[in-house]
Amino acid sequence: MAGGKLSARQKMINLMYLVFIAMLALNMSKEVLSAFGLMNEKLTESNEAATTRNQQFFAGLQQQAVDNELKYGPLRDQAAQINTLANNFNTYLEDLKGKMVATVDDPHEYEVMDKGDYLDNHFFIGDKLKPEGQAFMSEIATFRDGVIEVLSKNPDMASVSADVKKKFATDDVKRAAGTVAWLDHNYKGFPLVASLTKMTQLQADVKTTQSEVLSSMLAGKLKVEASLTNFDAIVVPDKTAFFSGENFTGRIILGKKDNTLKADKVVVNGKELAEDAMKAGETFLEFPAGAVGEQDIKGQFIFKEGGEDIIIDFESTYAVVPKPNSATISADKMNVVYRGVANPMTISFAGISDNNVSASAPGLSKASGVGKYIMNPGTGREITINVTGTLPNGDKVSDKALFRIKDIPKPTGTISGQDGIVKLPRNSVEISTIGAMLDDFDFELPIQVTSFKFKVPGQPSVDVNGTKLNDQAKSALRKARRGDNVQIFEIKAQIKGNSAYKLKGVSAVIVEIAN
Repeated sequence: MAGGKLSARQKMINLMYLVFIAMLALNMSKEVLSAFGLMNEKLTESNEAATTRNQQFFAGLQQQAVDNELKYGPLRDQAAQINTLANNFNTYLEDLKGKMVATVDDPHEYEVMDKGDYLDNHFFIGDKLKPEGQAFMSEIATFRDGVIEVLSKNPDMASVSADVKKKFATDDVKRAAGTVAWLDHNYKGFPLVASLTKMTQLQADVKTTQSEVLSSMLAGKLKVEASLTNFDAIVVPDKTAFFSGENFTGRIILGKKDNTLKADKVVVNGKELAEDAMKAGETFLEFPAGAVGEQDIKGQFIFKEGGEDIIIDFESTYAVVPKPNSATISADKMNVVYRGVANPMTISFAGISDNNVSASAPGLSKASGVGKYIMNPGTGREITINVTGTLPNGDKVSDKALFRIKDIPKPTGTISGQDGIVKLPRNSVEISTIGAMLDDFDFELPIQVTSFKFKVPGQPSVDVNGTKLNDQAKSALRKARRGDNVQIFEIKAQIKGNSAYKLKGVSAVIVEIAN
């Protein structure tokens, strides 16, 4: 670069470029080292939280074993073995990390951890492993193979075992056309902070393995007992309220569904049901709903088990309500609707399903979801929504509601997100974005500024299109003195996606020049 027939001046310029590029590379290296350090800190915090969770999880398993040694004792013993393997490996890694950071004055000054000398000398001698490197590989294998051996006794843990084998594999790694030893590939020649982060990640994998083992063990045992004494009877009405004169309809379902289950006797409200009332583990009910108000439903399932009667009681309530004659209509955001806005609304009739309710008004349309509508009001100051419902017997009921229509309030002008009288340096004003916002408005409306006027004291006003100062406005700004009040006024804006709606005039912004 500095050779040939270049002039002395050009050689000096080229040399300066080389120095500049070297400085950029140095800064980039520091940023990467700092990023590894921050990642290591986050992993360390996560590992501490995982340790607490695993301890609490294991304590819960120990308590389960105390309550039921026969069921949970073997699981507790397996979990204890996993914990011992994990704690031993974690202690080894923590000790090794301590030796690594002891080579620097400040363990949190990651930018100086750019050398790989410590592990290169600690693990390797030339192309061979030192005893310390072999010990590191042995610790990984001891944990991996030990966990797999413990889990091999439990066929439900096959997926966890396979994950451990993959996660802690130390096979040779493919590189280019050949292979390289796993330890060389992961730790040889790497900056100290990178190797430190990798070991913290190994600890995280150990914690994750503990969590997966403990959760899978408990999940495999938390099952409902098969004995009939553990069944719960659940009353499931077809609906939670019934009209006066209707029949109550619903089902009673046992907590554990069994298509072959059949009770010897079912009694509801003191009356024994017909023999075919119970089918495939469900008892179907139908009887007069009764008077308006809350009604009780209770009874018994009676089964034969071991020559004895097993009685399962059930009890519930349901409400009987009068037929509806008024609708419930509410705006999800406020008690008015706004012109230029898609106003979400909920419209329903008490006791009538959504598919039997219809609502109509200018600008009203059905949206996805039960009872959900969108109102886009047009002209005028008021709008009436009419609602009709169809009862189960085919009768029609109707109602209506009146809503006020309001315009979107006047937007407030902003510069760099600030409104009113703002104090900014000249350079900040030059690159700032002019915007508009709606103060205390319940809807999130994206507003786009299209143009504005810019006025510097003693200079003519400048018309600007867009959201930033143009060259003419910047030229006028450079003539402003410290303490001058620059005006941004006649701001024109529109709603993104709805340019047809004419917003009210946007308030002006005053900027005091700070320098």
